[in-house]
Amino acid sequence: MKKTVFIKNAAILTASSLVLRFAGIIFKVWLAKKIGSEGIGLYQLVFSVYVLASTFATSGISTAVTRLVAEELALGTKKTTLKILKRAIMLTLIIAFISAFILYFGAEFIAKVFLSDTRAIDSLKILPLSLPFIGTTSCIRGYFIARRKATPNAVSQIAEQAIRIVAILLLINAFSGKGVSAYCFAVMLGDSIAEIFSCLLLWLQFIADQNKLKVLNGRAKMPYPVIKQILHISVPITSGRYLNTTLRTAENVLVPKNLAKYPLNQESALSQFGMIKGMALPILFFPSAILNSVSTLLIPEISEAVARKQMGIVKASTQNILKLTSLIGFLFGAIFLVCGERIGFLIYKDASVGFLLKALSPIVPLMYLDSISDGILKGLDQQVFTFRTSITDSALRIILILILLPKMGIWGFIIIMYFSNLLTCFLNVKRLIKVSRARFEILNGIFMPICSALISTLLCDSLIAFIPNINNLVYIILFCGFSSAFYLILLDFLKIVPLKELLTTLNRHKKA
Repeated sequence: MKKTVFIKNAAILTASSLVLRFAGIIFKVWLAKKIGSEGIGLYQLVFSVYVLASTFATSGISTAVTRLVAEELALGTKKTTLKILKRAIMLTLIIAFISAFILYFGAEFIAKVFLSDTRAIDSLKILPLSLPFIGTTSCIRGYFIARRKATPNAVSQIAEQAIRIVAILLLINAFSGKGVSAYCFAVMLGDSIAEIFSCLLLWLQFIADQNKLKVLNGRAKMPYPVIKQILHISVPITSGRYLNTTLRTAENVLVPKNLAKYPLNQESALSQFGMIKGMALPILFFPSAILNSVSTLLIPEISEAVARKQMGIVKASTQNILKLTSLIGFLFGAIFLVCGERIGFLIYKDASVGFLLKALSPIVPLMYLDSISDGILKGLDQQVFTFRTSITDSALRIILILILLPKMGIWGFIIIMYFSNLLTCFLNVKRLIKVSRARFEILNGIFMPICSALISTLLCDSLIAFIPNINNLVYIILFCGFSSAFYLILLDFLKIVPLKELLTTLNRHKKA
Protein backbone atom coordinates (compact mmCIF):
# COMPACT_ATOMS: atom_id res chain seq x y z
CA MET A 1 0.00 0.00 0.00
CA LYS A 2 2.76 2.40 0.97
CA LYS A 3 4.67 1.73 -2.27
CA THR A 4 1.48 2.23 -4.28
CA VAL A 5 0.82 5.60 -2.64
CA PHE A 6 4.45 6.65 -3.16
CA ILE A 7 4.43 5.74 -6.86
CA LYS A 8 1.01 7.37 -7.37
CA ASN A 9 2.17 10.59 -5.70
CA ALA A 10 5.45 10.52 -7.65
CA ALA A 11 3.50 10.17 -10.90
CA ILE A 12 1.16 13.03 -9.97
CA LEU A 13 3.98 15.36 -8.92
CA THR A 14 6.09 14.51 -11.97
CA ALA A 15 3.23 14.97 -14.42
CA SER A 16 2.13 18.25 -12.85
CA SER A 17 5.73 19.50 -12.69
CA LEU A 18 6.30 18.69 -16.37
CA VAL A 19 3.04 20.41 -17.34
CA LEU A 20 3.92 23.48 -15.28
CA ARG A 21 7.47 23.71 -16.61
CA PHE A 22 6.42 23.15 -20.21
CA ALA A 23 3.67 25.75 -19.92
CA GLY A 24 6.11 28.10 -18.20
CA ILE A 25 8.70 27.81 -20.97
CA ILE A 26 6.11 28.28 -23.73
CA PHE A 27 4.74 31.29 -21.89
CA LYS A 28 8.22 32.73 -21.37
CA VAL A 29 8.79 32.45 -25.13
CA TRP A 30 5.67 34.53 -25.80
CA LEU A 31 6.55 36.96 -23.01
CA ALA A 32 10.11 37.41 -24.27
CA LYS A 33 8.81 38.23 -27.73
CA LYS A 34 6.26 40.64 -26.31
CA ILE A 35 8.39 42.58 -23.80
CA GLY A 36 11.90 41.74 -25.01
CA SER A 37 14.91 40.47 -23.11
CA GLU A 38 15.22 43.87 -21.38
CA GLY A 39 11.69 43.49 -20.06
CA ILE A 40 12.49 39.95 -18.90
CA GLY A 41 15.58 41.33 -17.16
CA LEU A 42 13.54 43.98 -15.29
CA TYR A 43 10.98 41.35 -14.36
CA GLN A 44 13.75 39.11 -12.97
CA LEU A 45 14.99 42.01 -10.82
CA VAL A 46 11.52 42.60 -9.38
CA PHE A 47 10.95 38.87 -9.09
CA SER A 48 14.06 38.54 -6.92
CA VAL A 49 12.46 40.98 -4.45
CA TYR A 50 9.22 39.01 -4.79
CA VAL A 51 11.03 35.82 -3.78
CA LEU A 52 12.57 37.58 -0.79
CA ALA A 53 9.21 39.02 0.29
CA SER A 54 7.43 35.65 -0.10
CA THR A 55 10.18 34.02 1.98
CA PHE A 56 9.29 36.45 4.77
CA ALA A 57 5.60 35.69 4.26
CA THR A 58 5.95 31.91 4.48
CA SER A 59 8.67 32.05 7.16
CA GLY A 60 9.49 28.34 7.14
CA ILE A 61 6.14 27.65 8.80
CA SER A 62 5.14 25.22 6.04
CA THR A 63 7.82 22.76 7.19
CA ALA A 64 6.63 23.09 10.78
CA VAL A 65 3.05 22.38 9.70
CA THR A 66 4.13 19.24 7.84
CA ARG A 67 6.07 17.82 10.78
CA LEU A 68 3.54 18.66 13.50
CA VAL A 69 0.45 17.65 11.52
CA ALA A 70 2.09 14.34 10.60
CA GLU A 71 2.77 13.73 14.29
CA GLU A 72 -0.79 14.57 15.29
CA LEU A 73 -2.25 12.35 12.58
CA ALA A 74 -0.37 9.49 14.21
CA LEU A 75 -0.76 10.40 17.89
CA GLY A 76 -3.47 13.02 18.25
CA THR A 77 -7.02 13.89 17.27
CA LYS A 78 -8.73 15.78 14.48
CA LYS A 79 -9.10 18.78 16.79
CA THR A 80 -5.39 18.96 17.66
CA THR A 81 -4.44 18.46 14.02
CA LEU A 82 -6.58 21.37 12.84
CA LYS A 83 -5.44 23.51 15.76
CA ILE A 84 -1.86 23.36 14.43
CA LEU A 85 -2.93 24.55 11.01
CA LYS A 86 -5.04 27.39 12.41
CA ARG A 87 -2.21 28.66 14.62
CA ALA A 88 0.25 28.41 11.72
CA ILE A 89 -2.01 30.41 9.38
CA MET A 90 -2.46 33.04 12.09
CA LEU A 91 1.30 33.40 12.48
CA THR A 92 2.03 33.54 8.77
CA LEU A 93 -0.70 36.17 8.21
CA ILE A 94 0.81 38.43 10.88
CA ILE A 95 4.25 38.15 9.27
CA ALA A 96 2.80 38.55 5.77
CA PHE A 97 0.97 41.78 6.63
CA ILE A 98 4.11 43.23 8.24
CA SER A 99 6.14 42.29 5.14
CA ALA A 100 3.47 43.76 2.86
CA PHE A 101 3.48 47.05 4.79
CA ILE A 102 7.28 47.37 4.56
CA LEU A 103 7.35 46.48 0.87
CA TYR A 104 4.55 48.84 -0.17
CA PHE A 105 5.86 51.90 1.63
CA GLY A 106 9.49 51.05 0.89
CA ALA A 107 8.99 50.34 -2.83
CA GLU A 108 10.49 53.63 -4.01
CA PHE A 109 13.53 53.27 -1.76
CA ILE A 110 14.12 49.66 -2.85
CA ALA A 111 13.82 50.54 -6.54
CA LYS A 112 16.19 53.51 -6.32
CA VAL A 113 18.80 52.23 -3.88
CA PHE A 114 18.90 48.47 -4.41
CA LEU A 115 17.61 47.88 -7.94
CA SER A 116 18.90 51.19 -9.38
CA ASP A 117 15.87 51.25 -11.66
CA THR A 118 12.87 53.45 -10.83
CA ARG A 119 10.83 51.62 -13.46
CA ALA A 120 10.36 48.88 -10.85
CA ILE A 121 8.45 51.05 -8.33
CA ASP A 122 4.90 50.30 -9.52
CA SER A 123 5.67 46.57 -9.83
CA LEU A 124 7.05 46.48 -6.29
CA LYS A 125 3.92 48.17 -4.93
CA ILE A 126 1.65 45.47 -6.36
CA LEU A 127 3.57 42.64 -4.65
CA PRO A 128 2.07 43.10 -1.13
CA LEU A 129 -1.33 42.12 -2.53
CA SER A 130 -0.34 38.47 -2.81
CA LEU A 131 1.76 37.96 0.35
CA PRO A 132 -1.04 36.94 2.80
CA PHE A 133 -2.34 34.45 0.24
CA ILE A 134 1.15 33.02 -0.40
CA GLY A 135 1.59 32.48 3.35
CA THR A 136 -1.77 30.78 3.75
CA THR A 137 -1.15 28.59 0.71
CA SER A 138 2.20 27.43 2.08
CA CYS A 139 0.56 26.30 5.33
CA ILE A 140 -2.18 24.34 3.57
CA ARG A 141 0.35 22.74 1.23
CA GLY A 142 2.36 21.67 4.27
CA TYR A 143 -0.82 20.10 5.65
CA PHE A 144 -1.44 18.10 2.45
CA ILE A 145 2.20 16.93 2.37
CA ALA A 146 1.71 15.57 5.90
CA ARG A 147 -1.48 13.88 4.71
CA ARG A 148 0.57 12.36 1.84
CA LYS A 149 -1.85 13.73 -0.72
CA ALA A 150 -0.22 15.10 -3.84
CA THR A 151 -3.36 15.80 -5.88
CA PRO A 152 -4.60 18.98 -4.09
CA ASN A 153 -1.22 20.68 -4.40
CA ALA A 154 -0.85 19.59 -8.03
CA VAL A 155 -4.37 20.80 -8.94
CA SER A 156 -3.88 24.19 -7.27
CA GLN A 157 -0.47 24.72 -8.91
CA ILE A 158 -1.74 23.85 -12.38
CA ALA A 159 -4.78 26.08 -11.91
CA GLU A 160 -2.48 28.83 -10.62
CA GLN A 161 -0.29 28.60 -13.72
CA ALA A 162 -3.33 28.64 -16.02
CA ILE A 163 -4.78 31.72 -14.30
CA ARG A 164 -1.36 33.40 -14.36
CA ILE A 165 -0.98 32.90 -18.10
CA VAL A 166 -4.50 34.06 -18.94
CA ALA A 167 -4.29 37.09 -16.62
CA ILE A 168 -0.89 38.19 -17.93
CA LEU A 169 -1.98 37.72 -21.55
CA LEU A 170 -4.97 40.02 -20.98
CA LEU A 171 -3.00 42.55 -18.93
CA ILE A 172 -0.06 42.71 -21.35
CA ASN A 173 -2.46 43.47 -24.19
CA ALA A 174 -4.19 46.09 -22.03
CA PHE A 175 -0.83 47.78 -21.33
CA SER A 176 0.41 47.40 -24.90
CA GLY A 177 2.67 50.23 -26.06
CA LYS A 178 3.16 51.72 -22.57
CA GLY A 179 6.76 50.59 -22.12
CA VAL A 180 8.82 48.08 -20.17
CA SER A 181 7.71 49.41 -16.76
CA ALA A 182 4.03 48.90 -17.59
CA TYR A 183 4.71 45.41 -18.94
CA CYS A 184 6.54 44.42 -15.77
CA PHE A 185 3.65 45.79 -13.66
CA ALA A 186 1.21 43.72 -15.73
CA VAL A 187 3.22 40.53 -15.18
CA MET A 188 3.46 41.07 -11.41
CA LEU A 189 -0.26 41.87 -11.19
CA GLY A 190 -1.00 38.66 -13.09
CA ASP A 191 1.22 36.74 -10.65
CA SER A 192 -0.70 38.22 -7.71
CA ILE A 193 -4.09 37.33 -9.19
CA ALA A 194 -2.88 33.76 -9.75
CA GLU A 195 -1.62 33.43 -6.16
CA ILE A 196 -4.98 34.62 -4.78
CA PHE A 197 -6.92 32.17 -6.94
CA SER A 198 -4.58 29.28 -6.01
CA CYS A 199 -5.04 30.00 -2.31
CA LEU A 200 -8.83 30.02 -2.59
CA LEU A 201 -8.84 26.77 -4.58
CA LEU A 202 -6.52 25.03 -2.11
CA TRP A 203 -8.64 26.28 0.79
CA LEU A 204 -11.77 24.72 -0.76
CA GLN A 205 -9.91 21.43 -1.15
CA PHE A 206 -8.81 21.63 2.47
CA ILE A 207 -12.41 22.15 3.65
CA ALA A 208 -13.47 19.06 1.73
CA ASP A 209 -10.50 17.07 3.05
CA GLN A 210 -10.90 17.92 6.73
CA ASN A 211 -14.43 16.57 6.62
CA LYS A 212 -12.98 13.26 5.45
CA LEU A 213 -10.49 13.03 8.29
CA LYS A 214 -11.00 9.85 10.27
CA VAL A 215 -11.86 10.18 13.92
CA LEU A 216 -8.50 9.96 15.67
CA ASN A 217 -8.47 8.49 19.16
CA GLY A 218 -5.06 9.69 20.28
CA ARG A 219 -4.01 12.24 22.85
CA ALA A 220 -6.64 14.89 23.47
CA LYS A 221 -4.08 17.53 24.38
CA MET A 222 -0.71 18.28 22.84
CA PRO A 223 2.28 18.08 25.21
CA TYR A 224 3.59 21.47 24.07
CA PRO A 225 2.36 25.03 23.37
CA VAL A 226 1.47 25.02 19.65
CA ILE A 227 2.81 28.43 18.67
CA LYS A 228 6.03 27.89 20.63
CA GLN A 229 6.60 24.55 18.89
CA ILE A 230 5.88 26.04 15.44
CA LEU A 231 8.40 28.79 16.12
CA HIS A 232 10.91 26.25 17.47
CA ILE A 233 10.88 24.45 14.11
CA SER A 234 10.37 27.38 11.76
CA VAL A 235 12.74 30.01 13.17
CA PRO A 236 16.01 28.16 12.39
CA ILE A 237 14.76 27.29 8.89
CA THR A 238 13.48 30.81 8.37
CA SER A 239 16.73 32.42 9.46
CA GLY A 240 18.64 30.38 6.92
CA ARG A 241 16.16 31.12 4.16
CA TYR A 242 16.17 34.84 4.90
CA LEU A 243 19.93 35.12 4.70
CA ASN A 244 20.23 32.90 1.65
CA THR A 245 17.38 34.61 -0.20
CA THR A 246 18.80 38.03 0.67
CA LEU A 247 22.16 37.05 -0.78
CA ARG A 248 20.51 35.64 -3.92
CA THR A 249 18.52 38.84 -4.30
CA ALA A 250 21.71 40.87 -3.93
CA GLU A 251 23.32 38.67 -6.56
CA ASN A 252 20.45 39.24 -9.01
CA VAL A 253 20.75 42.99 -8.48
CA LEU A 254 24.54 43.00 -8.88
CA VAL A 255 24.70 40.91 -12.07
CA PRO A 256 23.19 43.49 -14.48
CA LYS A 257 24.97 46.34 -12.67
CA ASN A 258 28.37 44.73 -13.11
CA LEU A 259 27.65 43.46 -16.61
CA ALA A 260 27.02 47.12 -17.48
CA LYS A 261 30.58 47.98 -16.42
CA TYR A 262 31.87 45.78 -19.24
CA PRO A 263 31.77 47.43 -22.71
CA LEU A 264 27.97 47.24 -22.74
CA ASN A 265 25.28 49.76 -21.88
CA GLN A 266 22.70 49.17 -19.14
CA GLU A 267 20.06 48.02 -21.59
CA SER A 268 22.31 45.30 -23.04
CA ALA A 269 23.36 44.17 -19.57
CA LEU A 270 19.73 43.82 -18.44
CA SER A 271 18.98 41.89 -21.62
CA GLN A 272 21.82 39.45 -21.00
CA PHE A 273 20.68 38.98 -17.41
CA GLY A 274 17.17 38.24 -18.67
CA MET A 275 18.47 35.69 -21.18
CA ILE A 276 20.44 33.80 -18.52
CA LYS A 277 17.97 33.82 -15.62
CA GLY A 278 14.66 34.02 -17.45
CA MET A 279 15.33 32.01 -20.61
CA ALA A 280 18.31 29.62 -20.51
CA LEU A 281 18.15 28.29 -16.93
CA PRO A 282 14.44 27.28 -17.05
CA ILE A 283 15.22 25.14 -20.13
CA LEU A 284 18.25 23.54 -18.48
CA PHE A 285 16.21 22.69 -15.37
CA PHE A 286 13.17 21.42 -17.31
CA PRO A 287 14.22 17.72 -17.49
CA SER A 288 14.82 17.60 -13.72
CA ALA A 289 11.07 17.53 -13.00
CA ILE A 290 10.98 13.79 -12.36
CA LEU A 291 14.00 13.99 -10.07
CA ASN A 292 12.52 16.80 -7.98
CA SER A 293 9.27 14.87 -7.57
CA VAL A 294 11.04 11.73 -6.41
CA SER A 295 13.27 13.76 -4.10
CA THR A 296 10.27 15.51 -2.51
CA LEU A 297 8.61 12.19 -1.77
CA LEU A 298 11.82 10.52 -0.61
CA ILE A 299 12.44 13.08 2.13
CA PRO A 300 9.65 11.89 4.49
CA GLU A 301 10.44 8.25 3.66
CA ILE A 302 14.13 8.71 4.51
CA SER A 303 13.28 10.71 7.63
CA GLU A 304 11.02 7.89 8.81
CA ALA A 305 13.71 5.29 8.10
CA VAL A 306 16.22 7.30 10.13
CA ALA A 307 13.77 7.60 13.02
CA ARG A 308 13.33 3.81 12.98
CA LYS A 309 17.11 3.32 12.60
CA GLN A 310 16.67 1.48 9.30
CA MET A 311 19.94 2.73 7.82
CA GLY A 312 19.95 0.03 5.14
CA ILE A 313 16.91 1.66 3.55
CA VAL A 314 18.55 5.07 3.78
CA LYS A 315 21.72 3.77 2.12
CA ALA A 316 19.89 1.95 -0.69
CA SER A 317 17.53 4.87 -1.39
CA THR A 318 20.41 7.34 -1.50
CA GLN A 319 22.47 5.17 -3.84
CA ASN A 320 19.53 4.70 -6.21
CA ILE A 321 18.58 8.37 -6.39
CA LEU A 322 22.19 9.49 -6.88
CA LYS A 323 22.65 6.99 -9.69
CA LEU A 324 19.37 7.93 -11.35
CA THR A 325 20.18 11.62 -11.08
CA SER A 326 23.65 11.27 -12.57
CA LEU A 327 22.39 9.13 -15.46
CA ILE A 328 19.64 11.60 -16.36
CA GLY A 329 21.94 14.58 -15.83
CA PHE A 330 24.67 13.25 -18.14
CA LEU A 331 22.16 12.46 -20.89
CA PHE A 332 20.57 15.91 -20.90
CA GLY A 333 23.93 17.61 -20.46
CA ALA A 334 25.08 15.89 -23.66
CA ILE A 335 21.81 16.76 -25.43
CA PHE A 336 22.20 20.47 -24.62
CA LEU A 337 25.89 20.35 -25.57
CA VAL A 338 25.27 18.85 -29.01
CA CYS A 339 21.87 20.37 -29.79
CA GLY A 340 21.66 23.42 -27.51
CA GLU A 341 21.90 25.99 -30.30
CA ARG A 342 19.03 24.35 -32.19
CA ILE A 343 16.89 24.10 -29.03
CA GLY A 344 17.51 27.74 -28.11
CA PHE A 345 16.69 28.96 -31.60
CA LEU A 346 13.57 26.75 -31.82
CA ILE A 347 12.14 28.04 -28.53
CA TYR A 348 13.22 31.68 -28.52
CA LYS A 349 14.37 32.33 -32.10
CA ASP A 350 17.50 33.73 -30.52
CA ALA A 351 21.00 32.40 -31.21
CA SER A 352 22.27 33.95 -27.96
CA VAL A 353 20.04 31.70 -25.84
CA GLY A 354 21.24 28.67 -27.80
CA PHE A 355 24.82 29.73 -27.13
CA LEU A 356 24.11 29.94 -23.39
CA LEU A 357 22.47 26.50 -23.37
CA LYS A 358 25.52 24.99 -25.04
CA ALA A 359 27.99 26.88 -22.86
CA LEU A 360 26.24 25.84 -19.63
CA SER A 361 25.45 22.25 -20.68
CA PRO A 362 28.40 20.61 -18.85
CA ILE A 363 27.08 21.83 -15.48
CA VAL A 364 23.62 20.26 -15.97
CA PRO A 365 24.57 17.03 -14.10
CA LEU A 366 26.09 19.14 -11.31
CA MET A 367 22.90 21.22 -10.96
CA TYR A 368 20.72 18.11 -10.79
CA LEU A 369 22.96 16.29 -8.29
CA ASP A 370 23.28 19.39 -6.13
CA SER A 371 19.51 19.94 -6.02
CA ILE A 372 18.73 16.31 -5.18
CA SER A 373 21.49 16.02 -2.57
CA ASP A 374 20.37 19.23 -0.88
CA GLY A 375 16.81 17.92 -0.55
CA ILE A 376 17.80 14.51 0.81
CA LEU A 377 20.26 16.05 3.29
CA LYS A 378 17.41 18.08 4.78
CA GLY A 379 15.49 14.83 5.22
CA LEU A 380 18.52 13.48 7.09
CA ASP A 381 18.48 16.44 9.51
CA GLN A 382 21.46 18.06 7.79
CA GLN A 383 19.81 21.44 7.15
CA VAL A 384 22.53 23.27 9.07
CA PHE A 385 25.17 21.87 6.71
CA THR A 386 23.16 22.74 3.58
CA PHE A 387 22.57 26.21 4.99
CA ARG A 388 26.30 26.78 5.52
CA THR A 389 27.06 25.47 2.04
CA SER A 390 24.44 27.69 0.45
CA ILE A 391 25.59 30.81 2.31
CA THR A 392 29.23 30.15 1.45
CA ASP A 393 28.30 29.66 -2.19
CA SER A 394 26.22 32.85 -2.32
CA ALA A 395 28.95 34.92 -0.67
CA LEU A 396 31.60 33.61 -3.07
CA ARG A 397 29.32 34.24 -6.06
CA ILE A 398 28.83 37.86 -5.03
CA ILE A 399 32.58 38.38 -4.62
CA LEU A 400 33.27 36.82 -8.03
CA ILE A 401 30.49 38.89 -9.64
CA LEU A 402 32.17 42.06 -8.41
CA ILE A 403 35.57 40.90 -9.68
CA LEU A 404 34.89 39.03 -12.94
CA LEU A 405 31.84 40.62 -14.58
CA PRO A 406 33.30 44.11 -15.09
CA LYS A 407 36.37 42.52 -16.71
CA MET A 408 34.90 39.54 -18.60
CA GLY A 409 31.21 40.29 -19.09
CA ILE A 410 28.98 37.31 -19.85
CA TRP A 411 31.93 34.92 -19.86
CA GLY A 412 32.65 35.93 -16.28
CA PHE A 413 29.14 34.89 -15.27
CA ILE A 414 29.51 31.55 -17.06
CA ILE A 415 32.75 30.91 -15.14
CA ILE A 416 30.94 31.77 -11.89
CA MET A 417 28.17 29.29 -12.75
CA TYR A 418 30.75 26.54 -13.29
CA PHE A 419 32.60 27.30 -10.07
CA SER A 420 29.43 27.61 -7.98
CA ASN A 421 27.78 24.40 -9.16
CA LEU A 422 30.98 22.39 -8.91
CA LEU A 423 31.57 23.60 -5.35
CA THR A 424 28.06 23.00 -3.99
CA CYS A 425 27.64 19.67 -5.80
CA PHE A 426 30.92 18.37 -4.45
CA LEU A 427 30.21 19.47 -0.87
CA ASN A 428 26.60 18.25 -0.77
CA VAL A 429 27.21 14.89 -2.47
CA LYS A 430 30.27 14.23 -0.30
CA ARG A 431 28.27 14.99 2.85
CA LEU A 432 25.33 12.88 1.68
CA ILE A 433 27.55 9.88 1.00
CA LYS A 434 29.16 10.24 4.42
CA VAL A 435 25.88 10.57 6.33
CA SER A 436 23.98 7.84 4.45
CA ARG A 437 27.02 5.57 4.01
CA ALA A 438 26.06 5.21 0.37
CA ARG A 439 28.46 4.25 -2.40
CA PHE A 440 28.90 6.28 -5.57
CA GLU A 441 31.19 4.59 -8.09
CA ILE A 442 33.42 6.76 -10.26
CA LEU A 443 33.62 4.29 -13.17
CA ASN A 444 29.99 3.17 -13.49
CA GLY A 445 28.48 6.25 -11.89
CA ILE A 446 30.36 8.96 -13.77
CA PHE A 447 32.91 7.99 -16.42
CA MET A 448 30.96 5.32 -18.35
CA PRO A 449 27.64 7.25 -18.35
CA ILE A 450 29.43 10.40 -19.65
CA CYS A 451 31.03 8.39 -22.47
CA SER A 452 27.70 6.68 -23.26
CA ALA A 453 25.83 9.99 -23.35
CA LEU A 454 28.38 11.66 -25.65
CA ILE A 455 28.58 8.67 -28.01
CA SER A 456 24.78 8.42 -28.22
CA THR A 457 24.17 12.11 -28.90
CA LEU A 458 27.06 12.59 -31.35
CA LEU A 459 26.10 9.44 -33.27
CA CYS A 460 22.42 10.49 -33.53
CA ASP A 461 23.38 14.01 -34.56
CA SER A 462 25.53 12.62 -37.37
CA LEU A 463 22.90 10.16 -38.57
CA ILE A 464 19.95 12.57 -38.54
CA ALA A 465 22.03 15.13 -40.45
CA PHE A 466 21.74 12.85 -43.51
CA ILE A 467 17.96 13.34 -43.64
CA PRO A 468 17.28 16.01 -46.31
CA ASN A 469 15.06 19.06 -45.78
CA ILE A 470 14.30 18.32 -42.13
CA ASN A 471 12.95 21.20 -40.09
CA ASN A 472 14.32 22.15 -36.69
CA LEU A 473 11.43 20.82 -34.59
CA VAL A 474 11.45 17.36 -36.20
CA TYR A 475 15.24 17.28 -35.96
CA ILE A 476 15.18 17.95 -32.21
CA ILE A 477 12.38 15.42 -31.55
CA LEU A 478 14.23 12.69 -33.47
CA PHE A 479 17.52 13.65 -31.87
CA CYS A 480 16.20 13.51 -28.29
CA GLY A 481 14.24 10.30 -28.88
CA PHE A 482 17.00 8.32 -30.61
CA SER A 483 19.71 9.65 -28.29
CA SER A 484 17.76 8.47 -25.24
CA ALA A 485 17.15 5.04 -26.81
CA PHE A 486 20.80 4.55 -27.78
CA TYR A 487 21.85 5.75 -24.33
CA LEU A 488 19.69 3.12 -22.60
CA ILE A 489 21.02 0.42 -24.93
CA LEU A 490 24.62 1.40 -24.13
CA LEU A 491 23.91 1.45 -20.39
CA ASP A 492 22.40 -2.03 -20.71
CA PHE A 493 25.35 -3.28 -22.78
CA LEU A 494 27.82 -1.94 -20.23
CA LYS A 495 25.70 -3.44 -17.41
CA ILE A 496 25.36 -0.03 -15.74
CA VAL A 497 21.56 -0.21 -15.80
CA PRO A 498 20.42 -3.67 -16.97
CA LEU A 499 17.05 -3.24 -18.72
CA LYS A 500 15.74 -6.59 -17.47
CA GLU A 501 16.41 -5.50 -13.90
CA LEU A 502 14.71 -2.17 -14.52
CA LEU A 503 11.59 -3.82 -16.00
CA THR A 504 11.46 -6.30 -13.12
CA THR A 505 11.61 -3.42 -10.62
CA LEU A 506 8.82 -1.54 -12.39
CA ASN A 507 6.61 -4.64 -12.48
CA ARG A 508 7.25 -5.25 -8.78
CA HIS A 509 6.17 -1.67 -7.99
CA LYS A 510 3.00 -2.03 -10.07
CA LYS A 511 2.01 -5.16 -8.16
CA ALA A 512 2.86 -3.55 -4.83
